[in-house]
Amino acid sequence: MAHFAEISKDNLVLRVLVVPKDYEARGAAFLREDLGLGGHWVQTSYSGAIRLRFAGVGMVWDAVRDAFVLPQPWASWVLDATGNWQPPVPRPDGDGWTWDENAAAWAYDATANF
Repeated sequence: MAHFAEISKDNLVLRVLVVPKDYEARGAAFLREDLGLGGHWVQTSYSGAIRLRFAGVGMVWDAVRDAFVLPQPWASWVLDATGNWQPPVPRPDGDGWTWDENAAAWAYDATANF
C-alpha cells in the first residue's frame, strides 16, 4: 500500500488516502482519474524516506523542498534546511518556556506543568 496526499491550490494537505500496492506506480493518476477524485496528489510515506515526513491534514506541501512541512507556528520563525521551523532566538533549556511573538522572545510561565 502507498499513501497519497491531496494538495489544495494553496499547497495545504486536504486529506491522505491509501492506494493499493498494485496501483502504487500510478497512484496519483489512479486517484485522480480511475476513482474520479480529480485534484493534485503527492505521495507520502510513514518512514519519511520521501518528502521528509508523513503528510497530515493542514500541513503544507513545499514543492521547492519536495517535502511536507508543519504550518508556520509564528510569523517570526523561519524554515531551516531540514524542514523544521526555528525561532529567531534559541529556546532556553528546561520546561515552562513559551514563545511571545510580540516580544520576539521566550517567556517563562512558572505555572506551566510539562
